[in-house]
Amino acid sequence: MPHSSDSSDSSFSRSPPPGKQDSSDDVRKVQRREKNRIAAQKSRQRQTQKADTLHLESEDLEKQNAALRKEIKQLTEELKYFTSVLSSHEPLCSVLASGAPSPPEVVYSAHAFHQPHISSPRFQP
Repeated sequence: MPHSSDSSDSSFSRSPPPGKQDSSDDVRKVQRREKNRIAAQKSRQRQTQKADTLHLESEDLEKQNAALRKEIKQLTEELKYFTSVLSSHEPLCSVLASGAPSPPEVVYSAHAFHQPHISSPRFQP
C-alpha cells in the first residue's frame, strides 16, 4: 500500500495541540527559522569577508616577495661589481702590498672615499 502524503499522518511528528497553542508554536517556529536564516547569512558574509581579506593579504605578500627578490638581485649584482673592483685594485694597492696599516694620524676628508674611477651601478648620479 503506498504511503500517502496528507497532513493527517503524525507518525514522525507530535500531534499539534489544539487552538491557540498551535498558532503560537507556528509563530515561534517561523521566528526561529528567520533567526537561523539571518545567522546563516551573517556567517556566510563573515566567511566571504575573511576570504577576501586573505586574498588581499596574499596579493600584498606576493608583491613584497617580488620586491625583495628584486632587491636581492640588485644587491647580488652590486656585490659582484664591488668584488671585481676590489680584485682589480688589490694588485695596484700600495697599502695592501706593504702589509702595514695606515698611519693613525691620517685623517680622511668626506670626499677621500669617493674615487671617480670606481662607481657603483646602483648609485649612478
